[in-house]
Amino acid sequence: MFANSPTGVLVPIGGTDPRWGAWSHVAFVPNNLPNDTPELSVATFNAVARARAALAALDASARQLPNPALLRQPTLRQEAQSTSALEGTFAPLEDVLGVDTAEQPDDAAVREVFNYVFAAEHAFQWIEDGRPLTVGLLESLQRILVRGTTSDTEQAGRLRISQVVIGRHVGARVHDARFIPPPPGIDFEARVRDFISWVTQPNDEIDPLVMAGMAHYQFETLHPFNDGNGRIGRLLIVLQLHQSGVLSEPTLTVSPWFEARRAEYYDRLLAVSQTGDWDGWIRFFADGVASAATTTATQLTDLLRVQQVLKQKVRAAGLRAENATRLVDFALAQPIFTVRNVERHLQVTYTRANALVGQLIEAEVLRQHGDTAYGRRFTAPDVLAILLR
Repeated sequence: MFANSPTGVLVPIGGTDPRWGAWSHVAFVPNNLPNDTPELSVATFNAVARARAALAALDASARQLPNPALLRQPTLRQEAQSTSALEGTFAPLEDVLGVDTAEQPDDAAVREVFNYVFAAEHAFQWIEDGRPLTVGLLESLQRILVRGTTSDTEQAGRLRISQVVIGRHVGARVHDARFIPPPPGIDFEARVRDFISWVTQPNDEIDPLVMAGMAHYQFETLHPFNDGNGRIGRLLIVLQLHQSGVLSEPTLTVSPWFEARRAEYYDRLLAVSQTGDWDGWIRFFADGVASAATTTATQLTDLLRVQQVLKQKVRAAGLRAENATRLVDFALAQPIFTVRNVERHLQVTYTRANALVGQLIEAEVLRQHGDTAYGRRFTAPDVLAILLR
């Protein structure tokens, strides 16, 4: 499958399996990425052009927002839920939308999904501070991702020092794996550093979108960590587009599209390693980014429209207090919440927070979410409908 690959080489590996005993096999080591554009078809260049146009439209929508960071939160939570589902950790989107960033979720799956939100926020702040992508940043992102999970070991936050395999069920032989990334060691660590250098060095020869697609392939193929590679790799797509200036606000949610096409997503990545099919991968990647950008732009526009409508309802109800409109903004950033959440984020007393929630329910801005009497939660139903559709 890989013997004639133009994008990498096979190297021997071996070890001892507790069940099967000593084994020997080969691993795939990708070549360093080229500094010019791979050979792409007209159809693929057209797909890239469509994706760039969709990204420009998304960026134009984000620039019109009075507070872009406010609407970053709900889209980021959607991305967290979907990118984690791709890796086998599923939590209902409603549960993720209801997490307060100042609290620790009780459910293990929700907690793991929300680790992605913290990792992404850390990465976005890193880029906005003007700092370049580094191996250290990747390591810190992985440490945040696995915090409090079974992967939170002494290896967390470090490039892996053990061999990993992909696509093998528990108890199977190494030879049953679908793909085996490079073995750990000095050469492996050098290739990860070379990858970072390639991503961060200016390159006028390759379109930024094509670069993001190439970088995603390389990162997933190197598989730098014991866990979290898929989530970090998809986060890097947004980080690269943000850092290159293609996106001024990192609101793009790419994972739902890839999640819906999971099998083809993995097949396209594998085909680059097997046959050097950059054309098929980049076209698939560009189609995904174009669709994701269009969907995100529509969602942002709808959320902004609802925000304006809800604030008009607040004014029509005669609620002049600034905290009433601030509560509308909070309901966009965290679509499902408690009175305690409002107390904390608006920095008002519990009595005032409870009164504000009651007033916005009377104004038909908010309503109770669910029917539990204890630990009542609330939502702006128009906001939630947009996020869950």
